[in-house]
Amino acid sequence: MPAKLTANDTNGIQVTLKRGGHSPYNSQFSALNSQFNPYLQTVISVANLSYAFNDAVALRFPDFEVVQGDHLLLTGQSGSGKTTLLHLIGGLRRNYKGSIRIDNTELSSLTSSTIDRFRGGRIGFVFQRNHLIPALTVEDNLRMAPYLAGIPIDDARVDQLLNRLDLTHQRQKRVHQLSQGQAQRVAIARAVLNRPAIVVADEPTSSLDDNNCRRVIDLLLQVAGENSSSLLVATHDRRLMDRMKKQIILS
Repeated sequence: MPAKLTANDTNGIQVTLKRGGHSPYNSQFSALNSQFNPYLQTVISVANLSYAFNDAVALRFPDFEVVQGDHLLLTGQSGSGKTTLLHLIGGLRRNYKGSIRIDNTELSSLTSSTIDRFRGGRIGFVFQRNHLIPALTVEDNLRMAPYLAGIPIDDARVDQLLNRLDLTHQRQKRVHQLSQGQAQRVAIARAVLNRPAIVVADEPTSSLDDNNCRRVIDLLLQVAGENSSSLLVATHDRRLMDRMKKQIILS
């Protein structure tokens, strides 16, 4: 199954990798990420990765690294493995072959009892569906993020994000009382509340018009930048390609 990984920096340099196996260009791609700052930390490293659903043919993914503060698009047709790759990187799917290292920790070395807290402290998710808890208020949905990660709840941080995302007046509302755009902003706030090293977003703009698409990608880039978080966005939305030049392309 062919695939390529393409990275474009501000000078238009492009690198293409074949899916699976080693490539001398892997180190060149990593160099593109850090050429302006060689001291940036690698937060995601994927090597020789494959994953199979039951008895299906295994999906194979290209080797790549993501450094602190980098922003990448994960693109490809439906069924190419975009969501699966995000779930593997986030530890939501296990039993893969190969290597996934997050902050230099191999995910396969973590037990099922420790990976949830590991994920909660390092990775923020924006899912296709917001997965907010209907019984809780907006404020309490945000406060659940540190609680589930086993870290202290920082109410000042909650207040900061509610204000930053224009949600202060919605803080005591339940999910069903929110507009689609408000619920999406709550989901983004929850994803970045713990100041994760990595924010992953799965098709965050697929159902949005052009104006709201711009607002959401602006918001993701801004909040990731404010926290020096790496941002990995899975999408088939071509409107995002002018905003995030580096791409991992699956096909």
